[in-house]
Amino acid sequence: MSNNLLDRKWVRVLLQVVAWLVLFSLPFLLRPNAPQQSTGKADTGSWVSRYYIINNLFWVVYFYLNFIVLVPRIFNRKRFAAFALVQVALFILYVGIGWMNSVLFRDHDHFNWRGHILFTFFIFLFMLATSTAVRMGIDWIRAEKLADEKINENLKTELSLLRSQVSPHFMFNVLNNMVALARKKSDLLEPSLIKLSSLMRYMLYDVDGEKVSLEKEIDYLDSYIDLQKQRISKNVQIHTNFSQVDRSYEIEPMLLIPFVENAFKHGTGMIDQPVIDIELVAKNNNLEFIVKNRYAEDSQEVKDKTSGIGLTNVKRRLNLLYGKNHILNVQKNDGWFTVILHVKLS
Repeated sequence: MSNNLLDRKWVRVLLQVVAWLVLFSLPFLLRPNAPQQSTGKADTGSWVSRYYIINNLFWVVYFYLNFIVLVPRIFNRKRFAAFALVQVALFILYVGIGWMNSVLFRDHDHFNWRGHILFTFFIFLFMLATSTAVRMGIDWIRAEKLADEKINENLKTELSLLRSQVSPHFMFNVLNNMVALARKKSDLLEPSLIKLSSLMRYMLYDVDGEKVSLEKEIDYLDSYIDLQKQRISKNVQIHTNFSQVDRSYEIEPMLLIPFVENAFKHGTGMIDQPVIDIELVAKNNNLEFIVKNRYAEDSQEVKDKTSGIGLTNVKRRLNLLYGKNHILNVQKNDGWFTVILHVKLS
């Protein structure tokens, strides 16, 4: 059976139903001609059916209780003492349930407590081991799948970064601006070349690792912003605030630049009073990155397919890397485009 078929909910439900039916049919399949005990009840077959069905229903409940609640919320969080106490309490409860079930549907005058406890213990142990093993197996498969997705995503992202992390138009404009500075013999040429070299070095070499220091990411942002300032109109107001940052943290490389690149792409040009605000706060294991820019609501700008990895891919990458440990909020209100990123750092 293919993995795609197993991913369908109805197939998984059907397989579980079949597994339970086979499991609960084993006593009858293995002992088809077992003699019925005399209990003094009027309808022996009826009480056997009710007793067996009720007992099995309780075991099904316990299996899924351990599978869905106890293992992921207690055992996986390494609260082993609490997990053991809960299991002991459930075992005592199930011994009592079995006794009550026997009182209602069987002859309990000669109830065998020792045999009942021993029988319940082995079934309880089987259900405990099976549900725990299945849960851990599923969690392991999901973790492996997520790890594979991260590897594939990193490979795709690396290709995107090498091909077109920064807009080709931006690079051409920077180079043209440097040619103009060289002709004028401007003192700005040397620092501009240093910043461009730093930017290219980061793009080509520093992004090879899984994570980089936040300081390197900020240096990259500073170089990018400074080079952008040289090529765009002086009418564009650019405000940056990186003062509240503990630069010792580490993040995934090139995580923040797409938002800044997007702001310069759509926040400059034919816009009335263009403004770009960039703020980064990183402290107490939390990162907050805010990028705001004015935009023209009636703009019919044609998107450049090579101008970056795009917000859609950024969202995908954030989901894979941080999961529930991040919040990305994108807003468009009153001529302002705002991106707010919250990341829980470790």
